[in-house]
Order: sequence, then C-alpha cells, then structure tokens
Amino acid sequence: MKTEYDQSYFDKWYRDPVHRVSSRASARRKAALALAVAEYYLERPVRTVLDIGCGEGHWQPILTGWRPKLRYTGVDSSEYAVQRFGRRRQLRLGGFSNLGDLGLATSYDLIVCSDTLYYVSRQELELGFGELVDRLAGVAFLEAYASDTALTGDFENLDPRGEKFYRKLFRRHGLVSCGSHCYLASHLAGLLTPLERGSNRS
Repeated sequence: MKTEYDQSYFDKWYRDPVHRVSSRASARRKAALALAVAEYYLERPVRTVLDIGCGEGHWQPILTGWRPKLRYTGVDSSEYAVQRFGRRRQLRLGGFSNLGDLGLATSYDLIVCSDTLYYVSRQELELGFGELVDRLAGVAFLEAYASDTALTGDFENLDPRGEKFYRKLFRRHGLVSCGSHCYLASHLAGLLTPLERGSNRS
C-alpha cells in the first residue's frame, strides 16, 4: 500500500521520540551546511531557496531566521502538510513529476532535497530532475543514499538503487560534487579546485 503522508505519518517519523528519523537540531545542522556552502561559492547571502520534498517545511523557519530577506519555496506531495503549513511556510502541492507546472521561479540560489530522493521513483526523477537542475543558480543539497547504505526510517515506498545510478544521474545533468551532499551547477564548476571535487567514479 502506498504511504499516506498525513499527520500521523509526520507525528511518527518527525515527532515521536521512539521512531523519529529527524529532529530540529539535525535539520538546523543540515540547513547550516547547505547555506554556508552555497554562500561560499556564490560569495553573497543566499536570496532564494527551493525545497523539493519539503514535508512540513521545517527548513523555512530555520533559513528565514538566519536570513530574514530570504525567499523560500517548498514543494511536497502531502496534502496535509500543504494545507496545514502552506500559507505560513510558503509550501506548494506537487512533486518531481510536475515541477514544470507549479509556477516556480526560473532560478534559485539553493535547491534542497533532504530525506527525499530515495522515495522518488525512477520515472518521476526522469521527469523532473532536469527541471530542478535548470533552476539551479548555485548549490543543490541532494541527500542521495545508495541502496546498500544502512538507513533508519520508512522503507515501505523506498525505490532501491545503487551508487552508480545517482552518479550517472548527477553527471548526466552536469552537477559537480563539492562534498557532503552538495553539488554545484555546471556553470560554477570552474570555481572548484581539483581537491574540492567529489569522486568521479561511476
């Protein structure tokens, strides 16, 4: 059965101390990392963020707390999350398969896919990953875990795929690894020194 991303799902995986796979503290650490890397390469404060698979939009209050002028847009397939937090946290209902139909801006300084990619089907990724990369003006924070990685969480809808799949996907779309789940848009790749680049193994 397909997972229902309702309030009970988020209560279990994000608030229940027994089952939760993420906390406010871990979200803040990830957000701090992604923001710092983006601003390092852009050499200015991040102004725009697109968060795909954002859930309840937990990154929004974190990022805007640090950068009050930052414009955040979250996209998620959960009707519950968008209905409850959409107006407050600037969330839109959608996913990889219809990114081009959501009226998104043409470019974002930082694009985030946290705890998301391994739940997205290959078909959806093929449909929407190009739309994501076309909008990338700076750094993408893409948490991608190979199927043999030890993970904790909801595995009912996990689409298992290996390291080679993700490396080919990212390379095909011109993304360049700069470490710790962070990838530069191709037009910024010249800013990297050889030792900054991630492995090019396929």
